[in-house]
Amino acid sequence: MCHASWAHARHGFAFRHHQGHRESPEGAFGGWAHFAHGGDATGAGFGVRRPLRFLAHKLELDEKQIAALAKILDELKIERAQGEVDDRRALADFADAVGGEAFDQSKATGAGERRVESSRRLRDAVTKSLQQIHAILNPDQRAKLAYLIRTGVLVM
Repeated sequence: MCHASWAHARHGFAFRHHQGHRESPEGAFGGWAHFAHGGDATGAGFGVRRPLRFLAHKLELDEKQIAALAKILDELKIERAQGEVDDRRALADFADAVGGEAFDQSKATGAGERRVESSRRLRDAVTKSLQQIHAILNPDQRAKLAYLIRTGVLVM
């Protein structure tokens, strides 16, 4: 039997799919990593259709709910991509801070602040997404989603 789980990554959710004891970098449906990461282990992006199909099946969503969830997941994917850009900029600033004749404290501090702000934005985006998902689900679907979270299938 397959077991899918979410793991918290620095910039959002990641999805890993377990089949027995083997782990696939792409996951059951092309990788839930696409929910927030936009790609598989190689960094290629697949969009949100496959993770959407996973949740549509597990939560028994109707067409209207699927369309709303697709929009929510797409918005979260965009925020995750911005987080990746911010992270690359922060890493470049950290490198600049240590690469000069003297350590550049202000550049290193700014890079750290960039990371903190990026994490805050992502936290807010995830919270907003969960609130929006909650709003489109009926009570039974919310209970199923809560169960998936509680049992570790979805880890935040």
